[in-house]
Amino acid sequence: MRKAVRKLSVPQSKHLQSTPPLVNPALAPVSESFPTPLPTVCLSSSTTQTQLLSFLKAHLKPPITPQILLHFLKNKLHYHPKFTHLDFHIFQWATTIDLYRHDHHIYEWMIRTLAVTDRFDALRTILLECMPSKPCPCSDGIFCCPRIEPIYRFAINSYCRIGSLDDALLAFNTVQRLIDGRPNVALYNILIHGFVKNGQHDKALNLYDRLIMDRVKPDIFTFNILISSYCRNSNFGSALELFKEMRAKGCEPNVISFNTLIKGFFRERKLEEGVSMAYEMIELGCHISSVTCEILVNGLCMVGMTFKACELLIDFARKKALPNGFDCSDLIERLCSESNVGRALEIVEEMWKAGTAPSLIACSTLVECLRKVGNVEEALRLVDKMLKEDILLDSVTFTCLIRDASHSGRTPEADKLRLLASSKGLDPDVMTYNILVDGYTREGRRKEGERLVEEMLDKDCIPDIASYNRKCGVDVESFT
Repeated sequence: MRKAVRKLSVPQSKHLQSTPPLVNPALAPVSESFPTPLPTVCLSSSTTQTQLLSFLKAHLKPPITPQILLHFLKNKLHYHPKFTHLDFHIFQWATTIDLYRHDHHIYEWMIRTLAVTDRFDALRTILLECMPSKPCPCSDGIFCCPRIEPIYRFAINSYCRIGSLDDALLAFNTVQRLIDGRPNVALYNILIHGFVKNGQHDKALNLYDRLIMDRVKPDIFTFNILISSYCRNSNFGSALELFKEMRAKGCEPNVISFNTLIKGFFRERKLEEGVSMAYEMIELGCHISSVTCEILVNGLCMVGMTFKACELLIDFARKKALPNGFDCSDLIERLCSESNVGRALEIVEEMWKAGTAPSLIACSTLVECLRKVGNVEEALRLVDKMLKEDILLDSVTFTCLIRDASHSGRTPEADKLRLLASSKGLDPDVMTYNILVDGYTREGRRKEGERLVEEMLDKDCIPDIASYNRKCGVDVESFT
């Protein structure tokens, strides 16, 4: 073994002659020309040690600079299946090299790598020990390195992600000492949100007080996080007070602020106040969202105020305040189940007038309801409008409507609807043709029936030509 190591040993510069604190001397290869070996990081076998030494000698040439080491870690070690987990130990070993200092590029890459691979013990070492004691060369001047705060921000966010808030707070306190001036409000927001997400409402409030004492101006995210936390903790009064404080500080609320409070009002059974706040949004020029509408409609329907929800949506539509993409299918389904199909149809019509097309689900639900109550005329008119707006029904619902129209003596209207649907990409099947032929036969429209049979022949849609000849009263030989 000793001979093998001597064979691999070559004269090294002083940049490669420092021993990391984690090297196991008993396992490290010894050589007269290599008295302080490259890092072997307590590898379990001498074979693996030898492989690592050979890998380092092949890809990491002295003199080592931050740029060279970063390229080695990113493009060589990171993709090696056997040595990729040793990146932090190589990183630590480099700090022992004379005249070498990590810069912010390598600090940032190492911290992000450790965070995304959940190696938080090593991450803590860099944040609390390495960077404060051995800062980036950019910090040698009057001002600190400008990348310190973004680096710590990513690390704090990673700690909050796993719920390690004590470590997040330690990192926050450390970066506050390292940077020039006051931290960005985003640092506070990340930590405040971490406390709120983990149910530590009081610590979130304490950090907000600290933010004010540090003379950092809170932003809309700060207030939204705390307002939501107040509402979750059944302290709606304090949420309203904070909302007023936000506006007093010149921070205009956004749709999330309003949605949170409206939901809080409904939770407190203060329905009128919640609706009034929605109208206040419109007056302030803050566009209501689909979430706003869902909160209002679902909240009103849950307490049996379905008509109030309908009036609200119709009013929003007339004010051109209804958001695009809002799906009113739940309300339409509720109205249909309560036999209020007329009001459901009114909502859909008002949405179309306002330029907000209802969803396919809402339209399909309404068509089914109109069919069940026997209002085939309105169902045909609705489907006609849907097709002109490129909203295509499913084939089953469409075929059922064609059948109802045919049975009610509206076969020509049903046939026109079939032609329109075909132009929009909804091809009729054999069942649809069969229904229409039956309808024309019952209504004594021989020519229309013949035309459909010819069209079916052209499309090879007739499984039993004799049956259609009998229904239409047509002689099979007239088509051959």
